[in-house]
Amino acid sequence: MAKPPTLAFLRTESGAGAVLALAALAALSLANSPFSAAYFNLTGTLIPLRFGAFAQTLSLEGWVRDGLMPVFFLVVGLEVKFEVLRGEFSSPRRLAVPIMAAIGGMAGPALVYLAINRGAGGAPRGWPIPTPTDVAFALAALAVFARRLPQSLRLFLLTLAVADDLGAVVLIGVLFSGKIHFTAAAAALFILLALLLLSRWQKAPRTLFAVGFLLIWGFTLRSGISTSVAGFACALTVPVGWRRPEQESVIKAFQDALHPYVAYAILPLFAFVSAGVSLAALPPGALLAPTALGVALGLALGKPLGVFGFTLLTVATRLGRKPLGASWPELFGVALLCGAGFTLSFFLSALAFTPAQQPAMRLAVILGSLAPVLAGGLLLHQLQAARDGRGGELEP
Repeated sequence: MAKPPTLAFLRTESGAGAVLALAALAALSLANSPFSAAYFNLTGTLIPLRFGAFAQTLSLEGWVRDGLMPVFFLVVGLEVKFEVLRGEFSSPRRLAVPIMAAIGGMAGPALVYLAINRGAGGAPRGWPIPTPTDVAFALAALAVFARRLPQSLRLFLLTLAVADDLGAVVLIGVLFSGKIHFTAAAAALFILLALLLLSRWQKAPRTLFAVGFLLIWGFTLRSGISTSVAGFACALTVPVGWRRPEQESVIKAFQDALHPYVAYAILPLFAFVSAGVSLAALPPGALLAPTALGVALGLALGKPLGVFGFTLLTVATRLGRKPLGASWPELFGVALLCGAGFTLSFFLSALAFTPAQQPAMRLAVILGSLAPVLAGGLLLHQLQAARDGRGGELEP
């Protein structure tokens, strides 16, 4: 019997989290080893790309960020579109709690960061950095520490993280797009509209969409708009298959085809080129600077408190229902796991700050993410053991 798509997605994400963690650990180890020079030379290698009139030169790290990460945002867009039409987002009652939790999970760390960076030496522009949740890492932690807890907790975490990713795309598009070249932007928009019309043709060759996505990416890169926005926008053009039920799998076919490459290649590669921090090169007190402190505490404190606080408020006001079979301590444990910023926090850090500021910011992301994940994992493990002792039942 075929396994439900959501559960297959959860298993892929959980496995990918381990690969992601290993890639980040490898980067951190190499950056502080005798091979550090080779590592930084590799990530900083300039790579020119020319195709007809298109010419662009970026570092390896830059190509991974601007060339490969848009595929991740394309998958995020496909997930959001599917969930809105056929999944968790199609039910307002079920959607209310994770959506409000996601809003709280963005507001909490932003407020913590801004509170620390409002004075002299602060940099308020960095407030989006602690707002995302790395779903792969969070789900991997949940699988490692508390595999036998109710499935509703995993679905809650997944839905919350997808909403979080959507918020990150909006922030990137609004705050971190550079000076816009309108001719290139208009060309990207024209092709996007053409793909929207093409999506009405249910049997349209997928090759046409692939070519269209590449063209939109190229024009967006030239326009100065973040290519992550292009990846997300392209997802909206993928046909869903409303007319014949057997074609409703078109959008899932795109997602399933791309997701393993994103989970096991693109995201770990991005972690590998982004997580390398030379501890010896950090100036004294770098982690106590308002920017680094704001990011670390935003992830470790602001994120979990925002997620849990808005979840509690939504249930208390009867705007939504608590995930079936989950206790409040278990939801707090999941809220702690949401402090795993990692991939998207690295991404936002690279957009918000200069290369010279990156080492301290990246280390702040790593430390700020590990603290709540370890705390949440240990709490959930204890709660799972308590459940097992009661035969899997909640306390009255």
